[in-house]
Amino acid sequence: MNHILSRDTPATAIPAGNAVTLPAGAEVFITQTLGGNVTVRTDNGLFRIARENADAIGGYTKDGGGETVAPAAGAADFSEQAVWETLKTCFDPEIPVNIVDLGLVYDLNIETAPGGGHVVEVKMTLTAPGCGMGPVIAEDARQKIATLPTVDDAKVHIVWDPVWTPQMISATGRKVLGLE
Repeated sequence: MNHILSRDTPATAIPAGNAVTLPAGAEVFITQTLGGNVTVRTDNGLFRIARENADAIGGYTKDGGGETVAPAAGAADFSEQAVWETLKTCFDPEIPVNIVDLGLVYDLNIETAPGGGHVVEVKMTLTAPGCGMGPVIAEDARQKIATLPTVDDAKVHIVWDPVWTPQMISATGRKVLGLE
């Protein structure tokens, strides 16, 4: 089903990662709605519309129909498991598998800050070194981690060692992609 944008809408070109504005009245076709962001296709290519601008997509509602979003701050106590679950709400806009099951998250480090809160650092990679969406995906993960209770600081670093390979995809991810 095609949708019409009700207003000029900030978006990110996929895979270049360039910020663009899709004009009001543009026709878009939704290809993915995972993680709260919306991937749309137009005659000019693929674009990611951030969750805060998804209301510009005429006829689209965030009704929970298959969407995965980060838990609201205060929704649960802080734990390493809560960080992992939050990371599972982050998606490459071209691939319907979260960054954890895609095998992109290499390291998670949690330390206690002087005030008793938490500092979370994540090391992740991308499926391809030239992917311009890397900073967008990393920032999405950082923002979602930062909303967790007692997180004082969250950092997500993109690393290239080891190089990602499809063998790093989890059994769950392989099933979603139809590889098993």
